Amino acid sequence: MFRVFLLLSLGLLLSACAKEDASETAKAVDIAEDASASVPSAPAPTEVELLPPPKVGDAAPSWSGAHLLDGSAIRFPEVLNGNPAVMVFWATWCPYCKAFMPYTEGIQQDYNDEGVQILTFNAKERGRGDPRAYIESLGFPMVPVADADEIASLYGVEFIPGLMVVDGSGQIVYQRGWTDLPAGKKVAEQWNLEVRRALDISLGLAESES
Repeated sequence: MFRVFLLLSLGLLLSACAKEDASETAKAVDIAEDASASVPSAPAPTEVELLPPPKVGDAAPSWSGAHLLDGSAIRFPEVLNGNPAVMVFWATWCPYCKAFMPYTEGIQQDYNDEGVQILTFNAKERGRGDPRAYIESLGFPMVPVADADEIASLYGVEFIPGLMVVDGSGQIVYQRGWTDLPAGKKVAEQWNLEVRRALDISLGLAESES
């Protein structure tokens, strides 16, 4: 009889312990669920809309940069002062740039009375040359912008020279097209004529063919 009583007591004790463990487990689950409910879920990632590069007829994007020679601040479109400008994205290692850049001196001289400026942007340089020395070697007035990779990206310039003309309001009136001509005098003279034609139209010195 004593053994039966002892077994019954032991069974009741084990049953009580099991119920207590189950109760504690349930409480822990409830606490965990409450904690997870109180933590806000991370917001879903949003897609960033990339603006397409500007084209002829669009307003040229605003930008700010540093003067390549003296470090002074340059801001666009304020730098235009209401006058057209030629914009050239270049690098010291680019043979097409070296072919065309000397022509910008003649453009600057011929359109100086109309307030036309030459804005040059050293871009995609990648530490290959000395941009300052190259600009100084050209020896004529221009507005050279240093470290202009971000501005080049803003304007969608993938291949240099990037070449465009903006009118006095900051609207793009010319962008150079693709060419299969080799770097040299022929392609440089072609771009020179195209730039001058765009300036003449912008200044009212010639009529647009369109």
